[in-house]
Amino acid sequence: VTATLHIIMGNLQPVDICTFSSPSKPLHFGFSAMFGFGARTLALAEKHRWMPSNQRRDFAVIKTLASLKPEDCELSFLPLKNSQQDNKDQWHSIQGHFLNVSIMAIPCLCSMAPRGLAPNTRLNNGSMALIAVRNTSRAEFIKHLKRYAGIKNQFNFPFIETYTVQEVKVQPRNRSGFDNEEKVHLHGTSTEGNCPWNIDGVLMEGASEVCIRVHPQLITLYGRNTDEHDDLKTSCSCL
Repeated sequence: VTATLHIIMGNLQPVDICTFSSPSKPLHFGFSAMFGFGARTLALAEKHRWMPSNQRRDFAVIKTLASLKPEDCELSFLPLKNSQQDNKDQWHSIQGHFLNVSIMAIPCLCSMAPRGLAPNTRLNNGSMALIAVRNTSRAEFIKHLKRYAGIKNQFNFPFIETYTVQEVKVQPRNRSGFDNEEKVHLHGTSTEGNCPWNIDGVLMEGASEVCIRVHPQLITLYGRNTDEHDDLKTSCSCL
């Protein structure tokens, strides 16, 4: 009903979208991507598609937490320009061991994160949120995950870094690839050494380097932009 009303009333909403590419070819269009925990959880869930969806999700989260391991990689990113006069492209780089890396062009609201996986991002502001979770203890990482369901700042931890960017390059330095339990059929045989990626909930495999670039207001959808979710105080039992 709501969608029909938006069409009748002509409510149009421009939305940012991202391109995901390797050095040799384009990979995908999408709004969000996760590398590390979020991708390996999805890879494990896809391996057990015979389970009911909720059970499969919970099983994959618990199993991945039990064997939690960081990814050794380098993140290069181009910060969002503060003004039109700032024409210099100054790339920044961080490296180390990361439990999860998220790149979000939209807030990504869901039942497990009522305020969004990237609550400070908007639909059409021409930027992406880069969220890098460095290696830490399992207990601290679980605390971080639980905060997505509440009203506390899920990024207020010393092992989490957030940036507002317009382009990101993710380069794994130790190409461990898929674990045996994560290997699934991905449009053919998975290439040895490629790493799992979670792009909008779709399992993909990335090469030695994946580049993510935001394209401001590239598509237009029927709907209205609202920030009502900023004051939303709901919870879920995802963990």
